[in-house]
Amino acid sequence: MKIKAITILILLYAATAPGKAGADTFLDETGRESPLKKKNRDAPVYELQKTFQSIYEQYRNSVVFISTEKTVRSRYSDPFLGDPFFRNFFGLRRDPPETRKQMGLGTGFIVSGDGYICTNRHVIEGMDSVTVRVSDRDYTATLVGSDQLTDIALLKITDRGRFAPVIFGNSDSVRIGDMAVAIGNPFGLDKTITTGVVSATGRHVYNDAGISHIQTDASINPGNSGGPLINLDGEVIGVNRMIYSSTGGSLGIGFAIPINTVRDTLVQLRQHGKVRRGYIGVQISPLTDATARELGLAGNEGALIAGLEKGGPAEQAGIRVRDVITGIAGAKIRNYTDLLTIVGKSAIGKPIGVTVWRKMGEVTVEVIVRERP
Repeated sequence: MKIKAITILILLYAATAPGKAGADTFLDETGRESPLKKKNRDAPVYELQKTFQSIYEQYRNSVVFISTEKTVRSRYSDPFLGDPFFRNFFGLRRDPPETRKQMGLGTGFIVSGDGYICTNRHVIEGMDSVTVRVSDRDYTATLVGSDQLTDIALLKITDRGRFAPVIFGNSDSVRIGDMAVAIGNPFGLDKTITTGVVSATGRHVYNDAGISHIQTDASINPGNSGGPLINLDGEVIGVNRMIYSSTGGSLGIGFAIPINTVRDTLVQLRQHGKVRRGYIGVQISPLTDATARELGLAGNEGALIAGLEKGGPAEQAGIRVRDVITGIAGAKIRNYTDLLTIVGKSAIGKPIGVTVWRKMGEVTVEVIVRERP
């Protein structure tokens, strides 16, 4: 009887279990090898894919996740809603907290083996604490210095250790059409890589200080700020700063601060905690074709002096309103951004030769550069 019962159970299982042949044949056609697999392995696109993978591997421990925290006053902590009558009226049955924690996130990258980190100023501005995640480990970081004009900040990991710095490229050699890779933490998604091309160079967006930007269509979203823009040689060519968007998401128009600008800024932040810029005390107006003809200039290149700071360097050197600055320290001045860039980088307290167009001829004077207030 026992043998008979066991035999019946086995027969029932065999009758109800899915057949082996049926299980094997259902998805058999999906298990074929794609005819493109061997054909495309030697295609250039696979080499490009390997390059993207290599860039990610090179920088997976150099790009950091930044989280910030700030204590802010609650909107319910004002005296109006502090009154018990109004709290009851608005349904606040118990005393609300007077403060709350405001959290933020962004990206940064390591620039030295002892733990200095570059990021955007707006990522850490006004925050009480900054934590950076490197290789899945969290560290406390302190602010060394920041610069509002370039939107660059320098952080330092407080713990001792050796870290993997990135490699800087030369942003002056970046050309439109170059491929670019962005690594960051969009919407808090750690170590996200996106690719695209350099759409434009020398973009002056949201900035009147003569600082240009690299435009890219590599996808950049909130949280990418402060992360590196990288070329196919694995060199950082910019710091991703912002996007142009009407929705808050990526529309394929992102802007990065050129790494050559960033390098100079980081050096000064490390030395002084701020960026010391030169100025000569002039106000500039656009030089139109009509004004250029009136002044006897062959073209409209130069910076037209519209005003002078009283007692400022330019006034003391004899520069006058309606002069047109055409050259500084041997460099040609085409517009006001050239003027701001060259003067801003000039040695403070040192004289520079300024060439101006005045009364149908050129005059060169020496101006002592001062530190910009």
